[in-house]
Formats: sequence, structure tokens, C-alpha cells
Amino acid sequence: MNSPTSSPADFQAHIYNSFLQGKTADVALRVRGTWEAVYNLHRVVLIQAGFFRSLFTGGFVESADKPTAIRGQDQIEVVFDDTNITRAARLYGGGPPLFIDSAYIPTAAQPLTPSFPIPAVRAPTPPDHQPTPPRFLLSLLAVAVYLSVPSLATQALSSIMRSVGPFTVIQYLNFAIGKGIGPALAEDQDPAVGLESVAKTVKSEHNEAFVPASRARKEKGKEVDALAQSLESLAFDPGHDIVQKEDPAEMSSDSDDAEHSGDDQPSELYLHYGAVSDKIGEAAACWLARWGADMLVYEQQTVQQRTAFSASISGRAPGRRSTVSSGLNPSVGIIPAPPVVPVIWRRGGLEPAWVRALVSSDSLFVKGERERYELAKAVVELRRNEGIVEEEEVEWAKMFAEGIYYANMSLDDLVFVSQDRSPTTHRPYVPKHVIQAAHWSQAMLRHQIQGRSPSSPPSSPTRSSQDKELGLPITTSELAAKLSEQAEDVEPDQLYWPVPSDSSVRIGDSTGIEGVSMDELFERASGAGTHRISLSEATFFGLKPERHRAHEVPSAKVPGTTHWIAHPPYRFAVEFWDVDALREKSRLHSHTIWYAGSLFNVYVQLVRKKSQGVQLGVYLHRQSSVDAIPPASAPFGLYPVDRAVDKTARHGRALSTPTAVPPTSPIQYSYSGLPLLNINSRSNTPVPGSPSPTGVSPTGALPATAPPVTPAQPYRDPRSAVKAYFTLSCASATGSSLTRFSSAPDVFSVSQSWGWKSSSLRTEEYLEVGKDGELPTAVTGEKEVSLRVTVVLGIV
Repeated sequence: MNSPTSSPADFQAHIYNSFLQGKTADVALRVRGTWEAVYNLHRVVLIQAGFFRSLFTGGFVESADKPTAIRGQDQIEVVFDDTNITRAARLYGGGPPLFIDSAYIPTAAQPLTPSFPIPAVRAPTPPDHQPTPPRFLLSLLAVAVYLSVPSLATQALSSIMRSVGPFTVIQYLNFAIGKGIGPALAEDQDPAVGLESVAKTVKSEHNEAFVPASRARKEKGKEVDALAQSLESLAFDPGHDIVQKEDPAEMSSDSDDAEHSGDDQPSELYLHYGAVSDKIGEAAACWLARWGADMLVYEQQTVQQRTAFSASISGRAPGRRSTVSSGLNPSVGIIPAPPVVPVIWRRGGLEPAWVRALVSSDSLFVKGERERYELAKAVVELRRNEGIVEEEEVEWAKMFAEGIYYANMSLDDLVFVSQDRSPTTHRPYVPKHVIQAAHWSQAMLRHQIQGRSPSSPPSSPTRSSQDKELGLPITTSELAAKLSEQAEDVEPDQLYWPVPSDSSVRIGDSTGIEGVSMDELFERASGAGTHRISLSEATFFGLKPERHRAHEVPSAKVPGTTHWIAHPPYRFAVEFWDVDALREKSRLHSHTIWYAGSLFNVYVQLVRKKSQGVQLGVYLHRQSSVDAIPPASAPFGLYPVDRAVDKTARHGRALSTPTAVPPTSPIQYSYSGLPLLNINSRSNTPVPGSPSPTGVSPTGALPATAPPVTPAQPYRDPRSAVKAYFTLSCASATGSSLTRFSSAPDVFSVSQSWGWKSSSLRTEEYLEVGKDGELPTAVTGEKEVSLRVTVVLGIV
């Protein structure tokens, strides 16, 4: 009689039960690190991890066969010198499922997580599940990389990337820049659910009977597993990763006059996981670029409300019973407790160098340079209200001097900035010479544009091309020659911006990492084989603008760049709502801006391709100064209920009853230009991304548009065609990634457009796409999310 064959599930259960009961264990593994314990384990299971595979099969003492008479349980010590590693690990397949609270997970409907701005009551952990807060995920990733367990590493990294949000972004960023998971907590010592009896706690004294497994990393000339070796070099080789931490501001090339603190300052050790850490840093940087301006307003409101709340508490009569609660009405004199908004811009959040990098970034979603200046002021005063710190003031001075492109402000704005004073220091934010240099730069640009007579019919193709160019760029070799000759028209410290080449790059993307091997994980995390800029802490994970001082240009390594320009490019941000309601080939425009004598805007368009289905195109458009300015995309209605009146409106048909409810209180706007709703309510209030009063469509149809606004035009470029370069950065709906398209200089005739269409922009975050790549005939869900695009535009 044949016995039934065991299923893989039965075999896995047998192995896991052996682990729980310690049966037939042949290795006693003593772990020394943030905790100390002995585990009775099995070699055949441990060698799934590259670390143990190297140890047990790489020719070390631990891998040698022993005579039968003394063969038994080996005793091996593993020292985890990484403080990020806690008791978060799994190798035996079984164990409790991980439970990640949905309050940490952003969605298209609630892009700042369901718990923002009031942390929701955490959902109870299901029975026999392992609670998995962000700290646990980071620790799980640390041990997976250390031990080289690809399945565990990809699972942890994927969960981290999809949980980047307001309550995790600073924690994840700190991990990416080597600060670790933070100080030890009591729960770090807790075993996983269901594994309470597996480990045997031991005394802290060192036991000489154990053989340190770290010897595997120190012995040279051995034939070891190449993957494990490379991972260990990325992880915790004391000669490689545990080093003195450098200030990102000093590592950048923004300035050569950074003052070093000196040898009397204590060294800060940090732990870095190579490309995996950088990938988390990218996601955090992308999120901050998309939502940073909006979060600042919430933080300002929180500070104001806490001040009022404290005053109301201190002003109560002695012995009076407290009646402060979330349910009381402020109109009767009781101020409710303020919401819990995470610290991002305030002290304790971003480091000063990171504040400067974010404010200066081309990817930061702010409407224009004036809004960027106002944001910078607000952050600085928010910090100064907590006390003036000299190290911060150094960063603020650099930020105001170089991070804002005053040359692209209007003359009225320049006059305002020149007279603006800090209420704390009573000094101007911007030195006078910076304003004067900006005014001179914009005056010279106007002179070069208006000083050229309208083009006559070209005598040759070369002449035609020259008529469209101003001759602003200078080649790297020409600039080097001028520096060597000490030419008067080039100052060594003058800033130059690279003229880009055609390229596209995806930053913070975590697509396709599930189920890959460890080496594939590092390749995908580092973007091997694709056109990428250096995305590391030195470049603030892609936030740092590509600009260099003149004396740095000859040695600067900017892929595809051979030309440089001294006038800063024009930066602005646009936003598109209800893209899923856009009909094929119809256009949805942004607001229109004026730059260098021409009008520009951006529009999106749906394009259907037989082989690729529906694609979303994003285009930069040179607007005619004669034609009517197109209305700009805007959110529809006042409240989410407006959208539920008639969903057929999403397909261009009129609402049965347009509902434009007037606002009950003044509208507050963020520095990004987005209206904000009240966050005093204890309910789950709308977040940036919710409808606002600015976009009631005249026809009651979606997508809604706002009345067109013609920008001021100080002068006009008389040329019918100009040559311009540009970059479009499209943020994902939740903000943890962006797609950046760059274009080399191209000809823009009046009413001409250039851009890209891509399937990567046609995601379910913005468009409800069917299985066959088709748009559905009816919209099944409400997605309060917009498509945000930041634009960098320069003429040559």
C-alpha cells in the first residue's frame, strides 16, 4: 500500500514546527546585539540567507565536517553591530502574517493617509498577526540586507515605499541618510507573535566558547559566495560603511566656503544600505517635494492653535473643572485641542541643510518664485520662533541668496523683497546686492530679446536657426578658456545652469521589486542600465538643482551637458483635476504664465494607441498673445458631496443641478497655490486634493475649469519662433515617486507644443483603466487626487 505524498505545505509546516520545538537542531546560534539570546536552528534552513550560506559552505571553520563521534550541535555567535537590527526577522517561512495599519497607507482617495490630520484610532491587530509599524519595517529591511534574504528584503522595501506619508516621511528620510530607526524602545525586545518561547535569553557576559561568525567577514582569500560578500560590503564592513557622517551641504558643490566644525565635534556614526537606502531616500524626497508646501500651512495652523489652546488652559479660574475636549464648540469660549500634525518643517523635522535643499528644489510644488520666497520666510520664522540658532542662520542665508531665482520675479516683487524685513531679526531676508544682480540679469535678458529686429526671410537654414536663438549658452570649453584668461565677463563664483539633453528618469519608483533576487534588487534600486542622475544623499536624492559655479563647470559631470547658461531658468507649477473625465484628444490646460516675452502654459491630453492602450500626454505650449487665453483646470465644487450628484458629469454631460455652495469662511491658500480646508474638525477632513470653491464649471461638466486669467506682459518677444529647453516633473498621486522628462532646446513657434505621452503617467491613480487598457464607460469610484507637474523652462 502506497503512503500518500506530503504536500509542500505539509513539509513547510513540519519545518516550522521543528523550529518552534527546537527538534533536531544542529546549530545553537547566539545573537549579540540590541538583545542577546540563543536560538536552536537548522543549517539547511539558515543557508537560505546569503550570510549563512557563506559561513557554512565557504570553506570556513564552521563549514568543516566533524568526526561522527563529536558531531552534534555547533555553537556559533553572531554579533549584530547594527543597532537597526532588532528581533524582526523570519527564515522558516511560517510565522505570523504582518499587519500594517491602513492609517499609514496613502491612497488615491486619501493621498495623505486616512488618518491625516488627526491620527485615527489604530485598527486592532487581527489575532495571530504581527503588528508592523514603520519602525518594525525598517528593522526588518536592515536584517534582511545584513543576512542577504531577498524575499524578506523586497517585502520590507515594498511595504516601506507604499507607506510613505506625513507620519512616516521624516522617519524614513532619517533612515535613508544613516540615522537609523531611532533610540531603542522597549518593544524592540519583544519576540514575534507566537515565537515567545523560541529564544533562550542569556546573560550579557561574553562567552568565549562561542565562535564569532564575524570572522567570515575578516578572513581574506577565501572562496565565499560573491553575493553575500558584496552585500556585506554594502552593509556593515567597519572599513566601508561605519564612517564619520558628512553634512550634505558640505558634500554638495553649492559652495566652497562651507566652514567645517573641527575635530572637537563628536563623530556621528551612521549605517547605510547602499542603493536600498537611497531608494527610500528618493521616495521621501519626492513626497516632500509634492506635499511640503501644503504641510507647512498645516504646521503653522497647529502652532497657532496650540498657542491659543495653551492660553485658554492657563486662563481658567483656579479649581475650575476642565471642559476642554474635542467635542466642545469654540464659539462658547472653549478652544478645542489642536490636531496632531507631524513635525516636518519645524525644528525636530528636516535638518536645516535639507530645508534649504527642498526650498531650492526644481521639483518643489510651488506656483512660482514669489510663492517660494514666501514659503522660505514662513519656514525661517517658524524656526526662529523657537530660538535663533547660528548654524541654521548660515543655511538660511544660502537659501535666500541662491535658492530663489529673483531674476524671474516681476519688478514689483523685487521692490517688495528688497524692503521686506524679518519680524524676529529686523533685518532683510535678501541682501541688496542679490536683488540688484537679479534686476540686472532680467534687464539684460530683455535687452537681448527686444534689441533684435524681427527676422527677415532667412538666406540659409543656418541663418534660420540663428534667428531663433539669443546666443545665451556657452560651452564648457569656452567657459574654461575664459576662466583661464580671467575674462572680465565671467566671475569664478557666478552660477551657471546646464542646458539639458533629451532624457527621462523615474525617481522613487518601486515597481517590479517583488520576488527579485538580492542582486536584482540592488540593480533596480540603483537604476542600473537606465539614464539616471546621481540620486544619493549628496544630491539630496534628486532634489538638488543641477547648477554649478563657473570654476566648477569644467570638472562638473552632468550627463549629456555641453552648454551652460548664466540666466536662471523659469520655474512654475501646474495642477490638473479630474483627468479621468477628459475625453480623448481634448485638452485640459493649466494657468498661463509669462516668461521672457512669451506666454506659456501646459496641457494634458489622452491619446489612444493600438499597442499600448490609453496614454496620458503632458505638453508645454507656447500660447499666442492674440488668441484667447484657455481656461485653467480647477477642482469642482465645494464639498465631496457635489461630486456625487451625478457621476455622468465625469463624461462631459451636464449635472442635473449644479451645486455651488458659497464658502462659510475665508479661503486659506497654501504656498503651492492650493486652497486648504479647515482642519479643526475631529472628523476625517478633506486634505490637499479635495474640492475647493475655485473650480465651479460654467457648464456643470467635468473636468471643471476656472475663468482664464491673462498674466501681465511687461514686453513681448517679436520673434515668431523661439528656441527653448524645458523639464516636466510629474508627481505620482500619493507623492512617493515622480517621472521627470527633459528636452534639449527645440523650436517653439507661436501655438506650438512639445511634450511626452507615456503609459507611466496613465496610472490607476489618475485614470480608471480597464483590463484591456480602455477607459470605462462609467466611473465607479471617487478619487480626490490631482496631477501635479513642476516645470523648468529656459530660452537659448
